[in-house]
Amino acid sequence: MIIDHVGFGVSDYERAKAFYAQALAPLGIALVMEVTPEQTGKVWACGFGKAGTPEFWIGSDGKTTPPAHVAFRAETRAEVQAFHEAALRAGAKDNGGPGLRPHYHPNYYGAFVLDLDGHNVEAVCHKPE
Repeated sequence: MIIDHVGFGVSDYERAKAFYAQALAPLGIALVMEVTPEQTGKVWACGFGKAGTPEFWIGSDGKTTPPAHVAFRAETRAEVQAFHEAALRAGAKDNGGPGLRPHYHPNYYGAFVLDLDGHNVEAVCHKPE
């Protein structure tokens, strides 16, 4: 992994926190840390990750433009499908259903959704079936 963590602002912090908790659960990603405006100097923020390490952050600063893109690694194609279904149930809009994207490489299996603020969120598995 070359990136320590990534984050972006959301327009409705509590709603987005609930969305990501539901959408990322099939990937084994959970809320692991939350910080207050007193701690950050201005905004609420929370970090999601695995094994207690926050790698993906959202913040209440409301800066949602330009939309961001983030891709979460899935261990299996079934996890990609479960992510897509969970994200849609949580209120996302479909931006490309689960499937192979051979223009990236032969085993690139991804699914894309637009989150509540229009950010392009993806789950991807690079393994062959």
